[in-house]
Amino acid sequence: MSISIRLSRGGAKKRPYYRIVVANSRSPRDGKYLEQIGTYNPLLAKDSADRVKLVEDRARYWLGVGAQPTDRVARFLDAAGIKERAARNNPKKGEPGEKAKERAEERAAKIAEAEEAARAAEEEAKAAAAAPAAEEAAAEEAPAEEAASEEQAEG
Repeated sequence: MSISIRLSRGGAKKRPYYRIVVANSRSPRDGKYLEQIGTYNPLLAKDSADRVKLVEDRARYWLGVGAQPTDRVARFLDAAGIKERAARNNPKKGEPGEKAKERAEERAAKIAEAEEAARAAEEEAKAAAAAPAAEEAAAEEAPAEEAASEEQAEG
């Protein structure tokens, strides 16, 4: 029989209250347990002394006979100085998943394409605005050339 030290939920809807119990690891979460060794009230302030209450000598006994605490209870035991817990470091915890990264890349590519298309349209508009001015300039030069050619023909 494997023994675990875990939380057993009590309280009411939206008003949780947990017992810290020693139970068979195969029994239901809120089912039968061997012994209650403490309580946990998550609604109290984090610095409140009544938030987590543990019977230290019973916790040490159950740890001594091989009971395995759950992650949450291991944190409580570490805070109480009963059992030291190895700190975990997961540097990828805050990173988005692979599909989210793919969507972000696709979104960035679409934005880049839209910016490039807008830039090309802007350049075309500038070229179109400059072309009539060039045509006007060419039209103004053309009569002068005609006049010059007429003068040469007469002269």
